[in-house]
Amino acid sequence: MNSGKSYALFDVRERGEYNAQQIFTATSLPRGQIEFRLLSLVPTHNVPLVAYDDGGERASLAAATMEQMGYEKVSVLEGGLPAWSSTGYLTVSGVNVPSKVFGERVHSKTKVPEITPEKLKTLQEEKKDLTILDVRTPEEYRRFCVPGAINVPGGDLILWAESLRQKPDRTVVVNCAGRTRSIIGTASLRTLGLTNVYALKNGTMGWTLAGLKLEDHPPKETPLPAPESSERSALLAERVAAEDGMPLISVPELLGLRYEAERQVLYLIDVRSEREFETGHIPGSMNIPGGQAVQRIDDYIAVRECQIVFISHGQSRAVMGAHWYRQMGYKKVSVLKGGLRTWVESGQALDTGIPVEEPAGLKAAREAARLIDPAEVSRQLRLDRTVVLDVGISLSFEASHLPGSFWLPRGWLELKIPTAFPDRNQPIVVTCPNGLNSVLAAATLAKLGYTQVSVLDGGVQAWSANGHPTEKGINRCLIPPNDVVLSPSVTGNKEAMKRYLEWEVELTEKLEG
Repeated sequence: MNSGKSYALFDVRERGEYNAQQIFTATSLPRGQIEFRLLSLVPTHNVPLVAYDDGGERASLAAATMEQMGYEKVSVLEGGLPAWSSTGYLTVSGVNVPSKVFGERVHSKTKVPEITPEKLKTLQEEKKDLTILDVRTPEEYRRFCVPGAINVPGGDLILWAESLRQKPDRTVVVNCAGRTRSIIGTASLRTLGLTNVYALKNGTMGWTLAGLKLEDHPPKETPLPAPESSERSALLAERVAAEDGMPLISVPELLGLRYEAERQVLYLIDVRSEREFETGHIPGSMNIPGGQAVQRIDDYIAVRECQIVFISHGQSRAVMGAHWYRQMGYKKVSVLKGGLRTWVESGQALDTGIPVEEPAGLKAAREAARLIDPAEVSRQLRLDRTVVLDVGISLSFEASHLPGSFWLPRGWLELKIPTAFPDRNQPIVVTCPNGLNSVLAAATLAKLGYTQVSVLDGGVQAWSANGHPTEKGINRCLIPPNDVVLSPSVTGNKEAMKRYLEWEVELTEKLEG
């Protein structure tokens, strides 16, 4: 960690365990997600990987999977998190900790101005000239928003800057669910020369805690910026890039980096919206709309010593994403000069659609599995001894599962199934929402010696589509359901909101104390 060399550190426990305590800068990669996510997190196979757990067996099992996927330098942290913690080395709690710490540092260093929910409400009642920009994702925005807010995801703010500048007497308020994206969004607009912009203190959670009502399910679509403002954004981006000393690389230079990618990790980050990305993108790039690229950096970038190239349609949004990554300490960050337009003009091809990576080992596991359709499962369930095991995420299980199903995350199979169902001749039907995780789980059960394992082809989705009944609820769990961590802004728990906001502020003090 102190060498300055490339490596990746993975916490292979469930997300709830990670949320409670983790090694600072570790990437959360629950064991059941390794086949689905590892290749995008570490696209080069010769990078040293370290896995850790709670000192049990999951890290060793995870390491074996990583080696089967072709990774050459895989280690297990001896003693896991307890051994690390007992030495006095740093641990933290929560999710997306690097971005939270960074946001608070920006807030402190640049003196980002804030407005309280009560003050904003007063301005609204006084009919003051206001623009409220909600910089969350469209999915978050559509659940609820501060009344009157319009959705402008954080990475798109540069496209709006010139329009906002034309009305210097208008107060601009930037909000997210909590603090980080509000702070970064406000700091972005101030970097672009706006002075009449404020972060809504504590975002929608602060609004709720102030006793104010959010607007539920706003019908408004994300508006488009004025064309002249979008055009002007290119000049603003050029200024930011020049002030940062940011490399703007050509298409041939990007092709050269891709050619060298086997020796050094390369991430291509396309910061446009999912809809734009779907219409055409550079092969091998991943879609992380700008605000999320900062907010969830640890969910996407597992190797710190790496090359990162930001991409957008032109280069404006990419420059702002790269600007913040450079502020976070990433050294080899550049922007594709001219963006996708120059890529296409140079004769390079684009991919369309949303890339769906096949999980590692799925083909072999599917060929070996006994796949049965919903009608056959229905017949098999009439046998008294048949067990239905759902290995999907707990939220999906709670929403819909086959009647009588047991729930267990795939990462726990070797550790829990032999005790729960000791008879290796026990008939077991494995399910999950779409039939992918269940196929991989069936392969694990076969290795454990279970002889009568079958897989519901197409999962619970196929079962429901064929008119079969499902159940709801979170009972019959073989471990406590701690694989999902929901934001307090989603649950609406006010006490949890208070604790979360206090945690965000105290986190930086802990790390810098």
